[in-house]
Amino acid sequence: MSTHLRHNSRKTEIGFVSSKMGSKSVKVTVPYKIPHPLYHKVINRKTVLHVHDEKNEANVGDKVEVMETRPMSRLKRWRITNIIERGVAAVAAVSENDVAEAVPTKTTKSTKA
Repeated sequence: MSTHLRHNSRKTEIGFVSSKMGSKSVKVTVPYKIPHPLYHKVINRKTVLHVHDEKNEANVGDKVEVMETRPMSRLKRWRITNIIERGVAAVAAVSENDVAEAVPTKTTKSTKA
């Protein structure tokens, strides 16, 4: 009887939860920088991963560590291993009326007598 050793060669990434897609599913954005091939300016890029959140505890804005895993669904191939840092609490939705009240508008009152 042979013993099977699993070599832990699974990729891990650190990113931010950008949206919650439903129960036990989140999108994680992994930012990275790469130099432009010709001009050598550093360009900001990002990768969006569909991630399985078994305990359903990650919220938008959290910094999380994710690990590759077997396919959970059509798009999910990653799972959350650790929540590194909690994000700021969610802000209530802002309506158009709230924005209209806060933004000063140009009033044109011609008082020529």
